[in-house]
Amino acid sequence: MIFFRTMTSADIRAGLTLCRSAKWNQVSRDWEIFLRLSPEGCFVAVNDDKIVGTVTTVRYQSSFSWIGMVLVDPNYQRQGIGMKLLNQALEVLENEDTIKLDATPAGREVYLKLKFVDEYGISRMNAIVTPDRLPLSKARPVNKNDLLSLTGFDRTIFGANRSQLLEWMWEGGKSYAFILESKNEIHGYCLGREGYNYIHLGPVVARDTEIAKQLLSAALRNCTGKSVIIDAMRFENEWMEWLDSLGFTELRPLTRMYRGSNQFPGLPEKQFAILGPEFG
Repeated sequence: MIFFRTMTSADIRAGLTLCRSAKWNQVSRDWEIFLRLSPEGCFVAVNDDKIVGTVTTVRYQSSFSWIGMVLVDPNYQRQGIGMKLLNQALEVLENEDTIKLDATPAGREVYLKLKFVDEYGISRMNAIVTPDRLPLSKARPVNKNDLLSLTGFDRTIFGANRSQLLEWMWEGGKSYAFILESKNEIHGYCLGREGYNYIHLGPVVARDTEIAKQLLSAALRNCTGKSVIIDAMRFENEWMEWLDSLGFTELRPLTRMYRGSNQFPGLPEKQFAILGPEFG
């Protein structure tokens, strides 16, 4: 008999086991931030004391909410557990105006049935980049004093305040955190974090493509010889062609989807890479 309950920190080890089965990139620290941001909004499916599925939610104030980490043990798939976990998430978010998620092609077919609609496309890209391909960058490392102005810059573009999440990113990935500014005005920033399989760079938020290139180049110089992923927005052909010139190839496409009014879409054309499908 499968039942569903709120996830706790004691369940993180089981969540990691599911991540490894799915070849996902998350580590303990990722699960910890979900539980810190949404202690009553993350759920597990349990069968005979074994956790066989997970789902997480994050509320970005009154702007929108997010669903992520829909994972089901391979031995329990095709039994409707994933759909029931999604319904758990939708129930806890039932009073939210807008709910968002990033869907794989297979997941998209499920979400369409739940009245989600497409917003735009994203490509998960992977490469091992060598420094000789990278342009020089004027970006500098982010320091703690930058975080307040950085999150203010990000809020308009992302569409919501995610200051706690961005500070968590910076604390865990200072080697990949860069900012580009002039006359005390921010023009863009890049963050990143260590994962189980890859270094994950993003978000990359910038006023234009050239700034985005400089920011990502600065972060990539600290990833020499390592496997890197980036969830790249597909708005700019120039951006995608540049990533291709660095050796990035697509691992899989994703579709940003939403349900509700989507009153706070932000400025997606200035988001050159997202933080990750689990966060937006």
